[in-house]
Amino acid sequence: MNTLAQIDSYRDDLIAWRRDLHAHPELAYEERRTAGLIAERLRALGLKVHEGLAKTGVVGTLSSGAGPAVGLRADMDALPLLETNGFAHRSRFAGKMHACGHDGHMVMLLGAARYLAEHRGFDGTIHFIFQPAEEAAGGAKVMMEDGLFERFPVDAVFGMHNWPGLPAGSFAMRPGPIMASLDRFDIRIEGKGGHGALPHESIDPVVAAAHVVTALQSIVSRNVDPLRSAVVSVTKIHAGDAYNIIPERVDLGGGIRCFEPAVRAAVKSRLAQIAAGVASAYGARAAVEFGPANPAVINTPAATTLAARVAGEIVGVDHVATDCAPVLASEDFAFMLEKRPGCYVFIGNGGVEGGCTIHNSSYDFNDEILTLGATYWVHLARAFLSSHLA
Repeated sequence: MNTLAQIDSYRDDLIAWRRDLHAHPELAYEERRTAGLIAERLRALGLKVHEGLAKTGVVGTLSSGAGPAVGLRADMDALPLLETNGFAHRSRFAGKMHACGHDGHMVMLLGAARYLAEHRGFDGTIHFIFQPAEEAAGGAKVMMEDGLFERFPVDAVFGMHNWPGLPAGSFAMRPGPIMASLDRFDIRIEGKGGHGALPHESIDPVVAAAHVVTALQSIVSRNVDPLRSAVVSVTKIHAGDAYNIIPERVDLGGGIRCFEPAVRAAVKSRLAQIAAGVASAYGARAAVEFGPANPAVINTPAATTLAARVAGEIVGVDHVATDCAPVLASEDFAFMLEKRPGCYVFIGNGGVEGGCTIHNSSYDFNDEILTLGATYWVHLARAFLSSHLA
């Protein structure tokens, strides 16, 4: 790997920062200690620092001469998960854990900011965007609503996520959709409660709900082109609290994931139709509500080509996948890519044999890739600011 020698020289600092953040996880919109440490380190490097976008977001700005502007983004929040690791830097707070590697993402970006502040080597402006509340809380959307790109204009924006199972020392990306949209839904099915021994005098919402859950699975198999991806998952069922009472209602919840806006719209429409129709067939009523949603993460082809070239120069082209399989998980960086061109890439976190993937209580970020990620950010920012894309 062709990492920058100066970044390699402060590897120990990066590891210490990452492990400190891992030991002090903070959930969405609660990242006050985290934001304070980031702002402090950016100011010490001489960057202009703005705090408070989306409550706890931080933007550090570094300018050198006249030129275009680029945004580099890292996410900040932890997950509500009890960590089961036993190492010294495990979470100090029960029920909170950096199980997705955001601790590493922040430090890779801080490492790049440190190098660029010391060495420059570009003409233009770099905005280092530290975003809160990525984990299903819409922090990117709130930053946009708070005027992120109006206050910190960029010509493009780039993101990166570690990926267990992808070898350390490698990158993966693709033009077009790389992560799915997510639409959360709640379905309330109302019937008529009664005695469990007298079901004929009731309208049983449990039976209706069971058939709704089954029928929703026909959307992907019968309403979506088999060559286009979609997932409909019911993940919550709540009804009743007694063995001998038919409840008044059942509450269902879940998510829809797609890569294409047209498929997304069709699946949402069909879900509402099926829920209402199936419930009605059993004498019940269904009401569907769609909650907070993320669009698909869609990479710009030109920006993806640039990101692939930069990654290839660092790790070799044989270690860069430029047409990786898209992932049906979602990521709210999509809101930024809706407004500006850019690219979201995966950086290999190493194998999962004997370990685990993200969102697992035994996960830990691989410290060996901190300098690689920081090097990628440095080369990418410089390449973009000197390219015809800017």
